[in-house]
Amino acid sequence: MGNQFVWQDRFNIGVESIDKEHKKLFSIINRLLSYDKEASDSQWVLREGIKYFKDHALKHFTKEEAYMASIYHGGFETHRRIHNDFRLKTLPALERELENTGYSPEAVDHFVGVCTGWLIGHTLTEDQAIVGKGVSRWQELLPSNEQAALQRVIVNLLDELFQLNAKVLSESYGGERFGKGIYYRLVYGAEDGKNWEVILVFEEKLLTGTVGKLLGGGAGKLDTMIMNATRYTARQFMTRIGECFSDASLYDVKSENLLTYDQFQKIFEENRLQSSLLFDTGEGYFAYCAIAPHLLKDKIGSGIETENAMSEVGNYLKKADKENQKKKILVVDDSKFSLAAMKELLEQEYEVSLAQSGISAIQCISLNRPHLILLDYDIPICDGRQVLQMIRSEQGFANIPVIFLTGRVDKESILKVKPLNPTGYLLKTLNPVEIKKNIDAYFEKQK
Repeated sequence: MGNQFVWQDRFNIGVESIDKEHKKLFSIINRLLSYDKEASDSQWVLREGIKYFKDHALKHFTKEEAYMASIYHGGFETHRRIHNDFRLKTLPALERELENTGYSPEAVDHFVGVCTGWLIGHTLTEDQAIVGKGVSRWQELLPSNEQAALQRVIVNLLDELFQLNAKVLSESYGGERFGKGIYYRLVYGAEDGKNWEVILVFEEKLLTGTVGKLLGGGAGKLDTMIMNATRYTARQFMTRIGECFSDASLYDVKSENLLTYDQFQKIFEENRLQSSLLFDTGEGYFAYCAIAPHLLKDKIGSGIETENAMSEVGNYLKKADKENQKKKILVVDDSKFSLAAMKELLEQEYEVSLAQSGISAIQCISLNRPHLILLDYDIPICDGRQVLQMIRSEQGFANIPVIFLTGRVDKESILKVKPLNPTGYLLKTLNPVEIKKNIDAYFEKQK
């Protein structure tokens, strides 16, 4: 590969045990960069070097976290979240790519490029912050549940637009270079003066393998037509994301730019990102980076003082009254993942309760009668049909609307529940936006 990284004093944070480990990791990276592809034992050297890097990195994370805990460092949880992202998502995904491609040169370049960039960026920012020499880049990340919701939306869009089976490589992508990259920037603004910025990063081969193929290109090279089509597709991509996150839909595009890698890196250095996700699409890497501080959840309200007591209490009661006016939805499903996804999808506009079994559902109905029940067909002990039977047999519950939200599409299952008068039948495979539209439409009809 040819390049080498020279250890510099600015990498030291002043904690001997951590600095020693960092030097070791840089040394391993240098060995990987200098391996001879033509040598007879190159495959063995590569495999051992990559395994050595992974094992050493994981041990280092454990030691570094122990040190941070011992000094009661305020940024410990954020730092550990970034470590977990790298050790539980990024490294395993890079390893899978290596194995699936037989350690192809491209997969090796991905591994070394992402790990090198991550190591340098993490050492110069997050590790310096441990001893007060810098500030963490990730202090203002969106909460985990919002990050997870955004990831699902992007994965679904990549599948819908290009039939790509994308997987998340990192939730704290630090701007590391991967292959030949295209860096497309969109700046959004609204009349209230708030701006937010998104940078979409495409590996070149991803564009030639998707947009290029749709346009009938066979050369495998980027051209003006592919780039303009990519711009249009990216704008539509962002519009679709805005449909899922209401805050984003209020903004219009103010400007767009194609950035060099250096310009992209400068934006990373000068801003704290609220979201920075890296995906492996199977056709190439893709990154979504957003600078939008106003999208963070509101902090705890102002403290109540003598001067503001009346207004603060009045505002609180108005908010509480607004919350009480929300329609109540009970979601019944044995999948924790499905329950969490539905809660994230609906909780902005509805009061959402969750139940993992038929018995739990009946208890929830008794304690907090819902305006609508979303019921999975395949749940343990009592299936969805039996749960609906119980609901319809109780005089106090009999008229509660129930919509089946299930993966079952067979005619027999639908016919079995028809005599129990379900309100509707929605498939889990629908786009989340479509599921919510159906639910919204039901309540609109009730008005």
